[in-house]
Order: sequence, then structure tokens, then C-alpha cells
Amino acid sequence: MPTVHAAVSGRRVVITGAGRGLGRVLAAAFDAAGAQVGLVARSEAALKEVAGSLRGDPLVCAGDVRDAAFNESVAAGMLERFGGVDAWICNAGVSPEISAVTETTPDVWREIVDVNLTGTFLGARAGAAVMKAGGRIIVTGSVLGDRPRAGLAAYSASKGGAHSLVKALAQELGPQGITVNAVALGWFDTGLGAHWRRDTERDNDIVSHTALRRWGTPADLPGIYLFLASESSAYVTGTTITVDGGYSLL
Repeated sequence: MPTVHAAVSGRRVVITGAGRGLGRVLAAAFDAAGAQVGLVARSEAALKEVAGSLRGDPLVCAGDVRDAAFNESVAAGMLERFGGVDAWICNAGVSPEISAVTETTPDVWREIVDVNLTGTFLGARAGAAVMKAGGRIIVTGSVLGDRPRAGLAAYSASKGGAHSLVKALAQELGPQGITVNAVALGWFDTGLGAHWRRDTERDNDIVSHTALRRWGTPADLPGIYLFLASESSAYVTGTTITVDGGYSLL
């Protein structure tokens, strides 16, 4: 039986939000597994730094995931460079510091929802347009999408919306042989959660409410994405898989 890594080798994978944090971890993991990678983020400099650290020759696409034309240009670039797209990982996301709903401005709300939800939709839309049967769309969700926290209304709503979007897209794209799934992440000590860990009170609160009594590390992240991008997950669709060390249990 082939391993998950072997099943990913040669697959053509787009990773958004690849310039830093968890996206950078995913880029390294898929590159090491032999995938042909397309890196997407706003900062071209950050993407070039990531690309320089990889063994392969990734496609670098700097732009805004909120722009439909940009997402379509990424798909076109993957077709030109690699001949297609097998998996599209909608990982780009933003989150602010905690703020009460009365202090959350309309502009902040729009940015979070536009990047985390609209950007996910536009990426999935662009990927689905060029995928064949066996394609994979993977969305980075959050435990906060199903278990919101006070002060993070916009973020929680955007991730809850993304989880619902996954279910709708799975039904629509299933007849084409394309699977759509989300990974609901807990608290990782890199990416958007890194600054939270530097706050002792928040750190203690999160650890005490996590069954494994620790934050997630980069090593805890890639396995589920590699699985969902591989042939091993061919009969998994429309679901949200939680990777949170048991945070949602307590």
C-alpha cells in the first residue's frame, strides 16, 4: 500500500498564505513530499524567501486572494507551469487582536470576512474550474468557527462560514470527482496564534482548555493536509477535521 507521502508525490498543489506561519510549514512539507507547488501570498519578497528554501522549483504568485482575477491567474499559471492543479489549499487568513463588537469597525469586519471567507470562495472557485476528477480543495478553518470566543466575532463568523462553504461545495463538486474538506485548527505556536502565546494569561487559558495541555507545533500540522491532498482521502468530502489537541473538548 502506498504511503500518503508517495501519493502526494508529483501532485500539483496551490498553497495560499504561503509566505509565513502555517502556510510556510505546509509549503515545506509538500515540497519535501515531492509535490509541485504554487506559492500564493501578498508579499513577493516573502514568497521568494520561502521558494529559496525549497528543493523544488515552485511557482510564485504574489497578489490578493480577495481578487477573483488574481485567483484565476494563479490557476492559469499552474496550468502553464505544471499542466494542471490537483489540490488547492485555501490557507490565507487574517485575525486581529481581541476587540468587542462595539469596537470592531466595519472596515476590520470586511477585511477579515473578505480574506477568510470570500478569499476562500474565490480560491476554491478558481481551482475547481481547472481541476479534473480526483481534485482536492482543502480549507484551513478553525475551532473558533464552531466554538467562538468573545471578542473574535468577525474571525469566528468568517471561519464558521468557511466550514459551511465546504459542505456546500462538496455537494456541488462531488459529481465531478472533486473533494472539498476543511481542517479546523486549534492553537498553534506559529502564524496567527504566535502573538497570543506571548501573553501569559492567554497562554495559560488556552493550555488549560486543551486536553493535551500544550500548543500545537509545526510538526503537528502537515499530516492531515498531506492525507487530504492524497488519493488516500478519495472518499472523504464535505467534512471538517479538527486538529486542536482536544481544545474543543473542554
